[in-house]
Amino acid sequence: MNTPPPPPGAGPADGPPVRIGALVPLTRPGWADAGRHLLAGLELAVRDVNDDGGIGGRPLELLTRDTAADPREAAAAVDELAGLGVAALAGEYHSVVARAAAARADALGLPFLCSSAVLDALTEQPTRWVARLAPAQSHGWRVYADFLAGAGHGRVAVAAEPSVYWAAGTRVLRDRLAPRGGTVVGLDARALTPAALCDELAGSGATALLLLVGNPEPAVSIVRAVRRDRRLARITIGAPAGQPEFAAWAASLGDDGAGIPFLRYLPERPTPLGERVEAALRERLDEAPSFVAFEGYDTIAVLAGVLRSHGVGRAGIAGSWPRVAVDGTRGRIRFTRVPGIGVWQWARAPVQVVDRDPADPARFRILRTDAG
Repeated sequence: MNTPPPPPGAGPADGPPVRIGALVPLTRPGWADAGRHLLAGLELAVRDVNDDGGIGGRPLELLTRDTAADPREAAAAVDELAGLGVAALAGEYHSVVARAAAARADALGLPFLCSSAVLDALTEQPTRWVARLAPAQSHGWRVYADFLAGAGHGRVAVAAEPSVYWAAGTRVLRDRLAPRGGTVVGLDARALTPAALCDELAGSGATALLLLVGNPEPAVSIVRAVRRDRRLARITIGAPAGQPEFAAWAASLGDDGAGIPFLRYLPERPTPLGERVEAALRERLDEAPSFVAFEGYDTIAVLAGVLRSHGVGRAGIAGSWPRVAVDGTRGRIRFTRVPGIGVWQWARAPVQVVDRDPADPARFRILRTDAG
């Protein structure tokens, strides 16, 4: 399926809407900044689709539900949206929440294009109903582990909270570093205060500390504690889940938040579409858009292409995943079956390791790239 957008000037859409359900974390304990960026991308793409004639002359309508990082809220939202007649589901940032949504969508026979969640085991069994844009955690976190090894970090500490997502990430790091003689030391971020965590870190022999914890807390408090501990002056702090991507991180930590490598899913050079969308998102958000906003835009771009080519029937949408070929903001999007992944996966999503430049925390430095 090759689905270029309709030519400019196709005219505004009219007629009964085609509805897409959007799952987005907009309130705590969800990562609300990520949710706001995700929703901005989704909404901008819907506007662009409708400006270009919609879906066969019918407007695309987004029905948004706040998951608040709660798997039960997400499952209930899937039921509600299915009852409202949505053609497909889009969105979600938190992996554990997306997993609950995917399970419910699979049970209901409702197509779900997951925008941002990376957990490999998004579904327990292979399903034809779910596809994903974000790279699988096993891929992205291997890139991050390679970056750590290349920077000379043979002993890495992880400050982790209990979570399927954090546990899976820790396993990826261990498995990737072990063949090179690297080790991973676990520190319980829930049981240790930031000061106690610094004590443990000082005696661990680790040269890097990874924050596998919630944002802003306890991540911000841990960074402040480590930065102020003279024993840890040579420690590299990392945040593979991407906490430093958002403006609130820099606002909370200032210079302390710079020099902390994280994963983001952008190409080294933007596509022409990416450049145009970046400018529109910046205006909509009143700040630089994160990679999550581009994931949101690409989600709707893919679904619009599918709906235009295969109609609004749910079975037709799910059957189209292997034929998708859409130019998104970050490259050509195609879905394949990846070993060990139960959903249709964009296997060539771009991956970068990036940090905020200590000389100018508003600027990002690309430390490693992987084009997929």
